[in-house]
Amino acid sequence: MTPQTDVHELPRVQDLLGVGIGPFNLSLAALCDGVPGLRALFLDAKPDFSWHPGLLLDGTTLQVPFLADLVTMADPTSPWSYLNYLREHDRMFPFFFSERFHIPRREYDHYCRWVAGRLSSCRFDARVTELAWDEGAEAFAVTYCSAAGASTRVLARHVVLGVGTQPVVPEPLLPLLTGGSGHRGRVLHSADYRTHRAELAALDDVTVIGAGQSGAEVVLDLLRQQPVGDGAGAGVGGPYVRWLARTPAFAPMEYSKIGLEHFTPDYIRYFRGLPERRREQLVREQWQLYKGVSEETLAAIHDELYERTVGGTEPRTALHPGVAVVEAEPLPGGGGGYRLTCLHTERDERFEVRTSAIVSATGYAAVRPAFLEPLSKLVDWDGKSRYRIDADYRVTLAPHVSGGLYVQNAELHTHGVSAPDLTLGAWRAATILNAVAGRTVLRLPERAAWTTFGVPDGVPDTP
Repeated sequence: MTPQTDVHELPRVQDLLGVGIGPFNLSLAALCDGVPGLRALFLDAKPDFSWHPGLLLDGTTLQVPFLADLVTMADPTSPWSYLNYLREHDRMFPFFFSERFHIPRREYDHYCRWVAGRLSSCRFDARVTELAWDEGAEAFAVTYCSAAGASTRVLARHVVLGVGTQPVVPEPLLPLLTGGSGHRGRVLHSADYRTHRAELAALDDVTVIGAGQSGAEVVLDLLRQQPVGDGAGAGVGGPYVRWLARTPAFAPMEYSKIGLEHFTPDYIRYFRGLPERRREQLVREQWQLYKGVSEETLAAIHDELYERTVGGTEPRTALHPGVAVVEAEPLPGGGGGYRLTCLHTERDERFEVRTSAIVSATGYAAVRPAFLEPLSKLVDWDGKSRYRIDADYRVTLAPHVSGGLYVQNAELHTHGVSAPDLTLGAWRAATILNAVAGRTVLRLPERAAWTTFGVPDGVPDTP
């Protein structure tokens, strides 16, 4: 069937249009629902909602409490809360008796699917191809198309980019991801781990790169493919598991009650007031706030290793912190496998690793979407071609552009380590909603932390 090429235009101007429907824009869609007089539309290229499907492994949980759902931290009375989801699915009593504060990751995905499937403002199979400023209409012109090729143009006074982040892979591994090695699926990002899980479990040797939560979960899952024996029979089956990381240690994520106050509006305000160079330095130094591993996962890895070494069996595992991969190439002869040249950063010494497969659990980064090109000349980019973003998450545009372009999870450099975290998702969405509406739709707290992050205004008198 010949794809449709005609562009159809929606008749009414939207007040707000969201591009991308991940948890952050879905949060905004949920908070917009029921706001009188607000016309909102959210578009996503996928056929339906999905959230990190490659890492929805059994037993994995969110690293934030269930109260950090799509709406509760901004509007606990919303019908789109996680607690109401439980009620609608007759799971309130089982949840109560389970005494869970951190819910299964698979259930969070199902909760988001439940919300996305019931909000009329969410439209899937809608891939945005162009975002431009229409001078005559004084609105953004957004063009999107379906998988069948039907194209639609819609005008919006404000646009919120929630396109998510893209997997990051170390430079030496990039050529191997193209399939040139002849072993498709043997070098992959952890985002695709679940798809290739069975194949990896059948190999002799798997190397995982990256010391964050995803890397730890992949390591733990692969360890569990190794059978537990009595010493004499242990060590047969399942891959040898090697864990490499640039960080100086496999360290737990900061989860103290005072430490978590870095994920408050108070810290964002403080962080925004710092010089750019200091902000970038802090983001690097604060890796344990957003790149560490939960203590429970680290403990589970240790327990698995302990079980598999009962009776004096040698562990079929190697953990190497402080190591960077500097070169990677297929092993000669076409028999499969790879050779990694690694650098021990503290000793400044190189060594080689041979492995059957590589899982790069090396995180994600914000990228500039291609559909933004028609608008790019109107954006005030910083010296590193990143968005300049104000306190309301609005991108600085040319003065004559009256509409607002907002971003979610693209502001690590301006707002700090809370950008990718679910904790402040509802608060950020409410901040954007209030800015778009030009009024306080949802009241937000003036202060949320006990910590004073900057210089105190004054010291109270001692009575």
